[in-house]
Formats: sequence, structure tokens, C-alpha cells
Amino acid sequence: MSRLFSVSRSLEEIVAHFGVDVVPPLEVPPETIEGTYGLVVIEKDGLRRLKLIPWGFPRQTSEMRRGGEPPGRIGLVADLTNPMWEQTVIDPRYRCLIPMTHFANPDGPKGSKTRTWFSLHRQPLMTWAGFCRNTREFGPVFAGMTGEANDLVRPLNDRMPVILKPDEYERWLHGGIDEVIKLQFREPIPSDDFSVLETMDRWQSGIPPSRSIPRKSSRSTL
Repeated sequence: MSRLFSVSRSLEEIVAHFGVDVVPPLEVPPETIEGTYGLVVIEKDGLRRLKLIPWGFPRQTSEMRRGGEPPGRIGLVADLTNPMWEQTVIDPRYRCLIPMTHFANPDGPKGSKTRTWFSLHRQPLMTWAGFCRNTREFGPVFAGMTGEANDLVRPLNDRMPVILKPDEYERWLHGGIDEVIKLQFREPIPSDDFSVLETMDRWQSGIPPSRSIPRKSSRSTL
């Protein structure tokens, strides 16, 4: 999956969908890329809380340390066995729900890539299975778990977000590592459940799907 998603719903709709109990004064960002702020829902002391925190855990390789480079960011959790995730993925305290309406992949030739957005039919919100944690380098951050892409997404990326159904929220927030593994390796949501919006907007344009300039789609659901 690429590192871009959007939420085109109001704060009130998000709060209602997730049954949020504690809502700080905040605005819904029109899009989120790594290093910028995104919304997450966490559960603490039996209450669901909405937070606005940066996307991307700190990542610093040994080569970066030797060269004196500061940590970069990684916002996608693909390999659960990677040592950087081993203490995070096993502990339900670090689970979160990531609201979104669309996720994007770059489309087209190098140097002139555009935004292609994916969303679910007839569903106002998607929920991405996420992790969040307070880090020494960046403070509170979050990342999303990816799994195998379906046939619609695969021409642009072989990974896509692990999307949760509403009746899976509790399972994600409180289940053991075995549940995390099952969710990551299950079949992706079928292509027929998705809509595709191919746009003329350049990849770094900052234009959300609600204001995008569409182009004729060359894809169809299978």
C-alpha cells in the first residue's frame, strides 16, 4: 500500500460510527501522509478516545546511526516478525482503529504519477487495523497493518490495508497475537466491494478525493 489516505466524513459521523466517548477539540485532516497527522481511535479504561497523532513510527538503521542521520518514519506494518514490531504487535494496549474513507496508490509513469483512490461501496467509513505507541523520538505515533491486495488493487500495489468490519473492532482491540496473525493473513476484501476513482491529480498535489479531477477509469471490479 502507498502512504496516503483520506477521511471525507465529519467529526460527528466518525464519533458516532466508532462509539467514541472522549472527543478533544480537533479537525478532521482531509488527507494523511507519513509524518503528518491522522485520526485514531484507542480504548483505555473502558472508554474509546479519539486522537490526532502523526503517522509513522521511528525507524533508524545501523547505517543511519553511523552516518549521524536522524530517524525516518515507517507507517506500514507488513512483517509482524520484524524485531522493531515484536513488542508492539503482541500487546493489545498498542492497538487502534484508523478511520478512513479512501486510500490511494500512485498510478502512471514515473515522473507524472497521479492519484488513484479506493473506497468501499455504500460504506461511509473504512476502518484500518492499526497500532499506536508513545515513542522517545516522536512522541505518540501510529501505523497501519497491511495484507495481500485484492485483484483490483494489485496492478498498482501488492499490499493493501487490513480493513476491519464493525463486528471485528473488539477482536482487534483486545485479542491476542493469534488474532492479529489471522486478520493479516485472511483473504482480502473482494474487489467487487470497492469503488475506484482514477484522477488527473498529480501524486503530490494534496487534492483530496472530494475535490479530485477524475479521468476515465481503465479498471473495473471483477
